[in-house]
Amino acid sequence: MGSPMTETSPAPDQTALLIRIAEALERLAPKAETQADFAAADAFVWHAAESAFAPVPKVNRVDLALLKGIDLVRDLLVENTRRFSRGLPANNALLWGARGMGKSSLVKAAHAFVNAGRAQGQPPLKLVEIHREDIESLPALMSQARGAPYPFILFCDDLSFDGDDTTYKSLKAVLEGGIEGRPANVVFYATSNRRHLLPRDMMDNERATAINPGEAVEEKVSLSDRFGLWLGFHHCSQDQYLEMAHAYAAHFGLSMEHGKLEAEALEWATTRGARSGRTAWQFIQDLAGRMGKQAG
Repeated sequence: MGSPMTETSPAPDQTALLIRIAEALERLAPKAETQADFAAADAFVWHAAESAFAPVPKVNRVDLALLKGIDLVRDLLVENTRRFSRGLPANNALLWGARGMGKSSLVKAAHAFVNAGRAQGQPPLKLVEIHREDIESLPALMSQARGAPYPFILFCDDLSFDGDDTTYKSLKAVLEGGIEGRPANVVFYATSNRRHLLPRDMMDNERATAINPGEAVEEKVSLSDRFGLWLGFHHCSQDQYLEMAHAYAAHFGLSMEHGKLEAEALEWATTRGARSGRTAWQFIQDLAGRMGKQAG
C-alpha cells in the first residue's frame, strides 16, 4: 500500500503573494452603494469619488427679496421651480450672463422660497450641488435620486467646457438622452458666463477640422438646447446698483444718510471697476464691519 496523501500548505512566499493578490482585488472591486439619507437635510453636495451625498445643514444664501434688478428672470425661475416641486412639467434651466448679478444666488434663494411655501404633506424639494469636474458622474447621482420620494434640483455653478473636454457629451445624454432619460423627479439648473457653454474658439476649431463642419458646430450648440429655460443676466445700471445697496442696508439695519450711502457705494463700485449685485453685497459687508454690525 502506498503512504496516505497529505495536504500540503503553500510556501510562505506563496502565502504572501496570495494575500497581496486578494488585497489588490478587494481594492479594485466596486464599493457597495450606500443608500443616501435624503431626510437629513434639504441641501446636499455630491461627492463623486465616494458616490455620496453630503448634507448641508445651513446653505449660504440670501433672501429672494434681496435680489434686485432681476425681477423677470427671478419670477420665471421661481415659477418653474414651484411647478416642478408640485410634480408638474418643468424645464432644465441655464442661467447665463454677467458675473456677480445673482445667478447662483437666485437658484439657492428660489429653492428656499419654494420650500417655504409648499403645501402641507408635500415633500420638500432637495437641492444637490454637483461640481463641474464631476459631471461625468451624473448617471451615478441620478441612479440614487431616481425613485426617491423627493424632487431634486441638480445644481452646477459656473458650468463651461474648454479645449478637448468631451464631458459635455455626458451632460447632453443625461439631460434628455439615453434609454432611461432624465428621472421625472430630477431637474438640472446650471449657471454660466457663456450662453452656449462653449468658447467661440472651440466651436471654430470644430468647424475647421470636421468632415462636416456644420454638423460639428450643431453638436456643440445643441448642448444649450437641452435647457428649456434660458435666463439672461446683464450688467446693472447705476440706479439698480444703488437700489441693491439700499435694500441690503435696510435689511441689515445699517443706518446712514441717504446721499452719503450712495456716494460711498458709488466710490466702492469705482474702485472695483464694476457695478453688480456682488459689488453691492461686498460694499455692505465693508460698511457693516466699519459700523461694528453683523451682515450675513
